Amino acid sequence: MRALSLEYHDVFDGDADATGFPGPGPASYKLARQAFEQHLDAIARRATQPPQRVVDWRAAADARAPLFLTFDDGGGSAWTIADALERRGWRGHFFVTAGRVGSPTFLSPDRIRELHARGHVIGSHSYSHPARMGGCSEARLRDEWSRSVDTLSGILGAPVLTASVPGGFYTRPVGETAGDAGIQYLFTSAPTTRVAVVGRCTVLGRYTLRSWSTERTAAALAAGAWKPRAAQWALYSTLTLLRHVAGDHYTRLRQLFWKRRG
Repeated sequence: MRALSLEYHDVFDGDADATGFPGPGPASYKLARQAFEQHLDAIARRATQPPQRVVDWRAAADARAPLFLTFDDGGGSAWTIADALERRGWRGHFFVTAGRVGSPTFLSPDRIRELHARGHVIGSHSYSHPARMGGCSEARLRDEWSRSVDTLSGILGAPVLTASVPGGFYTRPVGETAGDAGIQYLFTSAPTTRVAVVGRCTVLGRYTLRSWSTERTAAALAAGAWKPRAAQWALYSTLTLLRHVAGDHYTRLRQLFWKRRG
């Protein structure tokens, strides 16, 4: 099985810190509204099929790799993003950091319910957004997934079947504990179209769009072009090796880098 998924975060007007997590590191994942609209227009022109919802996907019935649009963190700009998607007849996947629900710059329970009612998929992005999810103990992983799923399902009055891994650090126990928490589809940040089954969970990779990503890159990724996919895989492989080798030092070095850039 294969699936093509794009990973976005927040969209902003003027101040990147007005939505989602603050700081220069998180800002590197956020797009200005105009740039985001240009991305969507370019995707519409190049993609071989419109984006769909993973909960509607029947892999055995369609040999083509589906296209999924995903949005991490649960920042307040999800409302703006949903409007932009709906103007094109699309729906997205919004992965919410459950412990931040109702906080300034994040979605409120009412808005989460409204997005769900409008046909968008609401999923977990863990409870507290650990910096190194793949480095957490099994007990911590179970707590992160179960608390998040319980919080969001309580808001929605419906099961939460999807999730994405915060921080991009995926390991097999992350997938196994997600499945045990009732999550059926887990999106990582691994730049791949390969789909795997880990325990009770279907695990899908994603290609990440950053603040400097152009609409041309977004369109090429949505069309399955090999060059931008290969470039992301090379970078991801290097960073994954550093995460495993450096451990907590990697997180501190990353924070220091973005602090200096900021």
